[in-house]
Amino acid sequence: MISPEDRFADRTKRLFKLLVEHYLNDGAPVASRRLASHVDVSSATVRSIMADLEARGLISSPHTSAGRVPTNRGLRLFVDSMISVQPLDTRSLQQLRAELNPDLSTDELVSTASEMLSEITRMAGLVTMPKAEQVALRQVEFLRLSGNRVLAILVVDEREVQNRVIHTDREYDETELHQAAEYINRRYHGKTLSEVRSGLVEGMRADRDRLDRLMQTAIDVASKTFAEDQRPARPYVVSGESNLVDTLTNTKAVRDLFDAFAQKSAIVHLLDRCLNTEGIQLFIGAESGDRMFEECSLITAPYEVNGRVAGVIGVIGPTRMAYQKVIPIVDVTARMLGSAMTAGRA
Repeated sequence: MISPEDRFADRTKRLFKLLVEHYLNDGAPVASRRLASHVDVSSATVRSIMADLEARGLISSPHTSAGRVPTNRGLRLFVDSMISVQPLDTRSLQQLRAELNPDLSTDELVSTASEMLSEITRMAGLVTMPKAEQVALRQVEFLRLSGNRVLAILVVDEREVQNRVIHTDREYDETELHQAAEYINRRYHGKTLSEVRSGLVEGMRADRDRLDRLMQTAIDVASKTFAEDQRPARPYVVSGESNLVDTLTNTKAVRDLFDAFAQKSAIVHLLDRCLNTEGIQLFIGAESGDRMFEECSLITAPYEVNGRVAGVIGVIGPTRMAYQKVIPIVDVTARMLGSAMTAGRA
């Protein structure tokens, strides 16, 4: 990679930027004579500059054409130092604001954000479900089942309902379960699930002999209900996969990417890496570290709920994408999704 100190000459930089812009717009190799028609230099000078850029690894010449295309390394330089990010157009802003309604449930907001990203960019939109640490408890109810089984019904984030069957240490009658639910609702209403777990751990550390029967029941039932290994059924939601069939020319790349969507683990790992970073993250081709994404670019941004990072949204598309347009779409959607979720929990 070119160091920050290694500056392009103005003419070289202008020609390289022009080549990348033509390529991103048309998707075809760019001939030297086409570049020469836009700048006040000879075709020979353009060819000399192109040879230098190729030696630097910033552009390449497809063997089927005399023109040149930017390499992924060249695209990285272009994105990092040469693009002017365009503000999101008014129509898209209004559409996002209307669709990301705070009255929607968490699942509905995540699905809507994914669909909107796909619709606006014409690529694949991904949104991870909020981390469990950000999910707030509103109410819990316990229903007795056969044997040592209990159905726990959780209302979280005002509208979302989760049902969990747990196995308890002994059988409980309906009165005990009702009293335990009342105790938990009174003590932990509005707390995040991680805060509930922390409170239960403290309770379990206390001297059991000093706990009354109600608290022992509550701790036994709730500790299993809010176990650390609870995970959302869908780690993320993806929309618009079919758009990639039209934008990726490499059939194997499309097949590998669809396999990644189906298996989830590779994409989850990649999105999880973005949780601990601030602002927009961009992976071009092999920068993701996974061969499945070698033909693609991924643009992500974290979204926050109540001032804390809750998840990640992103767009996957070909390396030849309009970065200056897609970056603000991802950024604004992340902010609006976070605002809608925060308002919905107020």
